Amino acid sequence: MHKGRILFCGFLILVAAAAIYLALEWPFNAALFPLAVGVPLLLLAATQLWQLFLGKAEIIDSAAVDLEFSSDVPPEIERRRVITAFSWIAGFILCVYLIGFPLTVPLFICCYLRFESGVGALPTMAATAITWVLFYGLFQKLVHLQFEQGVLQAWLGL
Repeated sequence: MHKGRILFCGFLILVAAAAIYLALEWPFNAALFPLAVGVPLLLLAATQLWQLFLGKAEIIDSAAVDLEFSSDVPPEIERRRVITAFSWIAGFILCVYLIGFPLTVPLFICCYLRFESGVGALPTMAATAITWVLFYGLFQKLVHLQFEQGVLQAWLGL
């Protein structure tokens, strides 16, 4: 049998079960995320464990993804790409800190699509508007989840 895979599935089941158990006593808004992640994780890990015990799990000894990266890219281009990706991530985190999560998400979508991806103005505005409506509608209107203000919002009293 595949002892490492069985142990890993067991570990995931324990983590998911603990998250679900603890979240059941919390208010709905606080419990929503752990339950939304924990329940599917528990079901999928239990299914995988069951398949491992029955010997029906597909075990492939090769790489999980058959993808070969290009080796003909010069190191300076690779370095620039990595720095760019980390800069976008750091910028997102900084914006969340400064202006809060609800404003950062659509702003980030707009800036990334327009400046990094080179998407046209109309599709960028449409994607930004859809993102804002879904984010605002789901988290603030439907779930009534209030996010912390950003530092600048608190400082300006907005």
